[in-house]
Amino acid sequence: MASDGRVALVTGGSRGIGKAIALQFANQSIRVAVNYISNKAAADEVVNLIEAAGSSAVAVQGDVTQLVDVERIFAETTEALGAVEILVNNARIISDSLLMRMSDEDWDSVIDLDLRSIFLCTREAIRTMLRSRWGRVINIGSVVGLRGNSGQANYAAAKAGMVGFTQSIAKEVGSRNITVNCVAPGYVETDIVEDLLPGVKQSIMDRVPIGRFGFPEEIAAMVGFIASDAASYVTGQAIAVDGGLVIS
Repeated sequence: MASDGRVALVTGGSRGIGKAIALQFANQSIRVAVNYISNKAAADEVVNLIEAAGSSAVAVQGDVTQLVDVERIFAETTEALGAVEILVNNARIISDSLLMRMSDEDWDSVIDLDLRSIFLCTREAIRTMLRSRWGRVINIGSVVGLRGNSGQANYAAAKAGMVGFTQSIAKEVGSRNITVNCVAPGYVETDIVEDLLPGVKQSIMDRVPIGRFGFPEEIAAMVGFIASDAASYVTGQAIAVDGGLVIS
């Protein structure tokens, strides 16, 4: 699935699923801007791994909930690598609590990073995509946005909103050869899953037909396909990569 040196921006690309996506793109000869908010060392490590794989990369710091930062992220990416042709909206935060205990800050912080950020970044990205008549917007959602989850009303609302956003923008820009899709992971072996209590992890795993948690590389493989020319007829979709959790 080589992609002829196209340029991708991965928000929250310094670790976990974002890191795996950045490395997947490197294997597809895609140049990658690795966005991070505070951990420069981790972002630089991803850049080094991408360069070792034979592609080009740059680390770009910025808070994707802030318009001034988003504009700068895109400007720095364009200057270093070229205009963004593939946008992966991966940055996220969770702040779990039952609704009666959820604070305003818990709600606002999740909605800002998980939903407002994709509005700001996608609007910025499609300016050049529309002119070049080619683009890929890939939003990293969650099966929680497809089926809900107790204690995650804020996260579920943000990720469900992401699906509606994906479908709406896909209709707006499809005629310009721009696809917009949402990849919805289930439980994946990341820092968040590692922090779960053993009993909780087992109860979740018991509901997954495949019988295990996913790996970041499995999410990245789907993103790599959607970013490629082979997926040019796929748009407006919310694709669960979850071991069958959404159907259980």
